[in-house]
Amino acid sequence: MFNAITLIDGYKADHRRQYPEGTEHVYSNWTPRGSRIDGIDHVVNVGLQYFLMEYLGEQFTYSFFERDVDEVCDEYERRMVTYLGPNAIGSQHIRDLHELGYLPLEFKSLPEGALVPLRVPMFTVENTHPDFFWLVNYIETLMSNVLWMPMTSATIAKRMRGLLDEYAVKTGSPKEFVDWQGHDFSMRGMAGVESAVLSGFGHLTQFTGTDTIPAIDFVETYYPVLKDSNDGFDFVDAELDDTYLIGGSVAATEHSVMCAGGEDDERETYARLIDLYPSGIVSVVSDTWDLWKVVTETLPSLKDEILARDGKLVVRPDSGDPADILCGIRGRQAGPDGIPETKGVVELLWDTFGGTITETGHKLLDSHIGVIYGDSINYERAKDILERLDAKGFASANVVFGMGSFGYQYQTRDTFGFAMKATNVTIDGVEKPIFKNPKTDNGLKKSLRGRISVLKNTDTGEYYAVDDASEWAQKESELKTVWKDGIFTEIATFSQVRTLARG
Repeated sequence: MFNAITLIDGYKADHRRQYPEGTEHVYSNWTPRGSRIDGIDHVVNVGLQYFLMEYLGEQFTYSFFERDVDEVCDEYERRMVTYLGPNAIGSQHIRDLHELGYLPLEFKSLPEGALVPLRVPMFTVENTHPDFFWLVNYIETLMSNVLWMPMTSATIAKRMRGLLDEYAVKTGSPKEFVDWQGHDFSMRGMAGVESAVLSGFGHLTQFTGTDTIPAIDFVETYYPVLKDSNDGFDFVDAELDDTYLIGGSVAATEHSVMCAGGEDDERETYARLIDLYPSGIVSVVSDTWDLWKVVTETLPSLKDEILARDGKLVVRPDSGDPADILCGIRGRQAGPDGIPETKGVVELLWDTFGGTITETGHKLLDSHIGVIYGDSINYERAKDILERLDAKGFASANVVFGMGSFGYQYQTRDTFGFAMKATNVTIDGVEKPIFKNPKTDNGLKKSLRGRISVLKNTDTGEYYAVDDASEWAQKESELKTVWKDGIFTEIATFSQVRTLARG
């Protein structure tokens, strides 16, 4: 078990003594400063409620405040001595915090789920007791560690959602299908369970499809949708609203299932699965041996059985170039041996099962058959696939995309430049705006200064930041107190978060 008071970068330990003598108050903000992804200029604000509940709430309670004060301070002193060597940090400030019995901090935040422009603060934090000014930036490391992932994944999912919405309209696909068209396959490739769950939570703000079951448990624990919406603060006794769908998936095979059935009996494996699942959606990985044989021989031989099901059989290719596999190899002449690869899976399924024509004139596969591709999918590949399907006259809803760690794990805190910076201090009763503006930087690291207000443009609904904010601007700010001195003043439900995040 970790002691929450030592969940820090080492250099944070002695900042308390480094502030000017007489410091009483520190005011900081959390802001996405830039984007490494072209076309993204807004970031989704999610995860703060979890951080406050789990870390500043639960973990500080059981690993710090509920433990014996002498035991906690002895443990802290031992860690500092073995880490830094003999020093004068001491532990009286830790003892004083323990005896206070709560974290004297106030968080003001924009609503969770809000789309926040770059360089606009998402939330601020300040101390409420002058003896603990050092605590504000002391928690920066932990906060950054926890929050950048859900915000980044929610923003990446938002970008994918926008692409799928665009092509749904362009090709006449059902708009409601987009909820399921992005499916979270990322858990196995993430850096630990919490990383997978936080990223999966970000994904769920945009999509309903997920194979990351713990992300659903996460939502019910930290962002529950309750039957009595007016009793949102009582998580213990309130009843969850099970009619609200957080996330879901379908029955699906893996390669071990197909291998166990044997290559020579692959048709029998498909037939057995069709019998096993007479209704609903079942996804079958289809490239264990020969994808093209499955699509051109096995499935046509089971056409009647597939069309007789009360549900959809989903074909899942799992190797090769995703766009070529689904859409066909561009620029290649069809020949006796090259026809399947030239046409691609979607067109081959259309040749066998047919379908309908959308209002935009695009082909949509019969409702009993579909395709999902989840190997190395990211925004650029999904866009390429949708463009090529559109060019061939096929609707976007013919394909579901499995969104894995290739898109979600290949990110860092710097993808959107998240940073927490102090912009105001009070020393000997005098308030002082502070800021940073490195001459060696390109402007990315320049901070705001003073107290900050985030206002909303009445014409566009966009948030914008005002620094050195007047009392009027601070009063009108969209940054509202959500947590103060260990107590929540507002609780966000997942339905509220998702509605805002989908924008």
